[in-house]
Amino acid sequence: MKKLSLSVIGMYLAMVQAFSQTNAADSSGYKPKKLKLDEINFVTSYYDQTADKSAVMGGEPGPRGIADVTDFATGLDVTLIGWDKNKRKNTLAIGLGIDYHTAASQAYVDSNGTSKNNGTRIYPTLTWTRENEQKGTSFALGAYYSAEHDYYHSFGLNASVSKKNKSNGEFSLKMVGFFDKINMIYPAEFYPVDSVKNTQSSDSIVYKTSASGQTQAFIYTNGQLVGNTKSHKQQTPTSPRTTLTASLSFTQIINQRMQGSVELDAVYQTGYLGLPFHRVFYNTGKDTIESLPSQRLKLPIGFRLNYFLGDNIILRSYYRFYADSWGLVSNTFNLEVPVKITPFTSISPFYRLYIQSAARYFAPYQQHTEQEQYFTSNYALASFTSTLLGAGLRLAPPKGILMSGLKVLELRYSHYMQTTDLNANIISLNLTFR
Repeated sequence: MKKLSLSVIGMYLAMVQAFSQTNAADSSGYKPKKLKLDEINFVTSYYDQTADKSAVMGGEPGPRGIADVTDFATGLDVTLIGWDKNKRKNTLAIGLGIDYHTAASQAYVDSNGTSKNNGTRIYPTLTWTRENEQKGTSFALGAYYSAEHDYYHSFGLNASVSKKNKSNGEFSLKMVGFFDKINMIYPAEFYPVDSVKNTQSSDSIVYKTSASGQTQAFIYTNGQLVGNTKSHKQQTPTSPRTTLTASLSFTQIINQRMQGSVELDAVYQTGYLGLPFHRVFYNTGKDTIESLPSQRLKLPIGFRLNYFLGDNIILRSYYRFYADSWGLVSNTFNLEVPVKITPFTSISPFYRLYIQSAARYFAPYQQHTEQEQYFTSNYALASFTSTLLGAGLRLAPPKGILMSGLKVLELRYSHYMQTTDLNANIISLNLTFR
């Protein structure tokens, strides 16, 4: 967290310095403009999921495998804009997001179902962009931090450049790095037990550490439990994970009604790529912790095509092909059709179809063998088909909504269905103030 704070302060001071070098007009009479507030976006969403076959219980379809989840997320983004003495546009975007979730499966990190089943994620972001509108070029730097519930912390950096050409096209290149620390929280039956005596003999003190990192001392006298100390938090060991992404895109205005783009990514991951509290049950009934390779290469490519069908309807289509070194292959088809009802009101029905093949290391509950080197029963790596269906409403009157500062209101609802018996409802609200 200290690293992010220093990065944020350093980047902010650099921006302030850039605009404070001079307030005098240059020889052309142009005066630089200091950073000023341009836009505030407030986003909130609610996610409700019903499912079974949780990864915590190794894909078990029974009551202990319930994977119901609720998540309430809120985000605030503030955008500041100014121009320097060289007439370059500078944008500073500051964001803060907070999520709160409850997850039924998380309780079964302790096999008795008594672990903490909720958590909070906090993720601040900072992005600075410098754009030369005359040359059609831009450059951006960003920083990101996430404290992910109980099980990992992530720090990220990104840099991007873009260049427009004379034929209404634009090339963009973005490099992103995420550097995570995974808290090695094991299922309760695998968590190390440090004790004076490993058995409850006539007189002993047994120290037990739960999956959530709580340690308690159990005191035995004459073989009988006579008391226990107050639990306290132990330092949970961590394991690193690094994710590096290079993204290349090209956007082209084809004609007055059509615009298209191509997006190609290369993602390389290394380190601990599973989660330590994901169980796997062998065909013998014995359980263990999922084991996955320490490297993964992902290669997605996407195509977008937008077509203006008259003055009131837009067709927004998207296709994405994905393949990775774990043998997982997927295809995504997406169509959204914004329809203008009035000059300032539109509705946007949308539909997405997603088809995925299983990773080579996946097998359902009690179908792995003890001879396998890598194994998981996490249904995120299973073969399935999913659909997302919903609609959005957008209001953007020129004089604002209720108050002059609220310029845009967007409300979206979607229903998600997956062939693994996972269903979810998502509702989100976006307010833009200018």
